[in-house]
Amino acid sequence: MTGAAGFIGSHLVDRLIADGYSVTGIDDLSSGKLDNLPSGFDLRKMDIRDLEVQTVVAELRPDIVFHLAAQISVSISAREPQLDADVNIGGALNLFEGIRVVGDKVTKIVYVTSGGTAYGDPEIIPADESTPVRPLSPYGASKLAVETYLPIYEKLCDLQYSIIRLANVYGPRQDPHGEAGVVAIFAKAMLAGKPLTVFGDGNDERDYIYVQDVVDAISRAAEGTLPGPFNVGTGIGTSTNRIFEVIAQHCGHTEVASHGPDRPGDINRISLDPSKAKRELGWIPQVSLEDGLKTTVDWFKQQGE
Repeated sequence: MTGAAGFIGSHLVDRLIADGYSVTGIDDLSSGKLDNLPSGFDLRKMDIRDLEVQTVVAELRPDIVFHLAAQISVSISAREPQLDADVNIGGALNLFEGIRVVGDKVTKIVYVTSGGTAYGDPEIIPADESTPVRPLSPYGASKLAVETYLPIYEKLCDLQYSIIRLANVYGPRQDPHGEAGVVAIFAKAMLAGKPLTVFGDGNDERDYIYVQDVVDAISRAAEGTLPGPFNVGTGIGTSTNRIFEVIAQHCGHTEVASHGPDRPGDINRISLDPSKAKRELGWIPQVSLEDGLKTTVDWFKQQGE
């Protein structure tokens, strides 16, 4: 698994180990954390672009590869699109070439990507998998580009694959210092009594999905043979202002947020129709937004203690 020490990756590691799998991770720890992983976990510290990745794949000869490692910052991608493409496209191809070198066995890859950035600002929401893909950022473009390589590698080296397009994932272990995790950012700042800035007017809407529901969808895709892509979301948009309000209630936070300018590349309104995942994977989200936010805030409280 690439990105094993990250927010989603580490939860997936826990799930796979609980299900009886032998798991090895690749992560350069640029954003992932060793503390996210169980004691004694087999983690190979390296950049996804490193040729050593191919050596690890040849050594392990994995049955399933979960590819989660990425440059995930939309704003960095806007400033440095070549870097973004180098990591997200070049890194993926490096991994795929490692699988290709193994050659004499069928490997399944589950590619985890972003649904919101792929669809951009769709005319009809919730967006389903037939919605035209129109990325608004270099990050969205690079993640989408990798999807187009998978059927090619299916022919080149008998690779099987599934594509998971995620809504906005939140939950315990999310990094509050990044830009993509508004739930973690709000919870951490509110519990510390710090002022908060909301980009834009806060009426933008996102589809928020709890991390354990995401892990369940990824696991189901790995066990099957269907390529997808599969939207993994709730189909419901929630405004940033509403997220702020609910988290503030759980944190006992009474100060109002200030508002700043919109960020370039941000999407105004998006939610993902999960009907295909329900139909083909038997997956439906189990955790309500209210329960998920409360659990997440409780986890951040424990970290503070």
